[in-house]
Amino acid sequence: MASSAQHTLAFDGGTSLVLRVFEPSATPIASIIIPSAMGVAQNYYARFAEWLAGQGYLAITFDYRGIGLSAPRSLRGYRIDILDWARHDCAAVIELAKSRLPDAPLYWIGHSLGGQLLGLIPNRHRIDRVITVATGSGYWRDMSWRTRRMVWWLWFVVVPLSLRVLGYFPGKRLRKVGNLPAGVMAQWRRWCLSPEYVVSAEGEDVRAAYASVRAPMLSLSFTDDEMMSDRSVRVLHALYASAPVEYRRISPGDIGVRHIGHFGFFRPQFEQTLWPLVRQAFE
Repeated sequence: MASSAQHTLAFDGGTSLVLRVFEPSATPIASIIIPSAMGVAQNYYARFAEWLAGQGYLAITFDYRGIGLSAPRSLRGYRIDILDWARHDCAAVIELAKSRLPDAPLYWIGHSLGGQLLGLIPNRHRIDRVITVATGSGYWRDMSWRTRRMVWWLWFVVVPLSLRVLGYFPGKRLRKVGNLPAGVMAQWRRWCLSPEYVVSAEGEDVRAAYASVRAPMLSLSFTDDEMMSDRSVRVLHALYASAPVEYRRISPGDIGVRHIGHFGFFRPQFEQTLWPLVRQAFE
């Protein structure tokens, strides 16, 4: 029987990150980190993490600082950005995973943003294999037509106005992603308006960092994804120029359902159809 426990990692400045460790009943095969999509709390991945533990893996979910259980009472004035999430939050969770199982492989299952951050993580070399789920470039012209229809209103009206008036992005109230710190949303806006996303927004050093990632990757994407087009998926993974990437683009009809979408993979209804792809890839 798998078990789970909640832990807190403290950072300088009084901020902290909350994570959950899901442990199998026997000695783990490997450890797996599940970094979440933008604005998505770790609870969304809990059932999937329990399933991984049932398959013999030690699974870790976490909330980036400013999100979910790692959020302060108020996001107004809370200073953090996506680079902090990658360089500090993700890096700290990697070190924790390696401290728990120093001799076992470490795998990464990144949902959307969670698959975009690898090139920004300083200790990325400690990851042995990667699965990205619904991960593509956020550049607005590369995204699905459904997202392109509303993105200008978001980036040039809603985001600047809300950050100026409220000091954070009220995503829950607007039913768009979730509540996000101002620094995160401002930086994400800049990336999404840049043709090569994070690379053209942050510079050539970042391009080289992405090209240095060598862990083998499996990209799982979906034909009915509301956000990521096939082009966006391939543009993003092309940044990992030194990593062998296998692409699997899945349609709902392939598994006998009507909809998967950007968030569907981690829903319990796909335990028998999509989740076994993870075990196959890591075996």
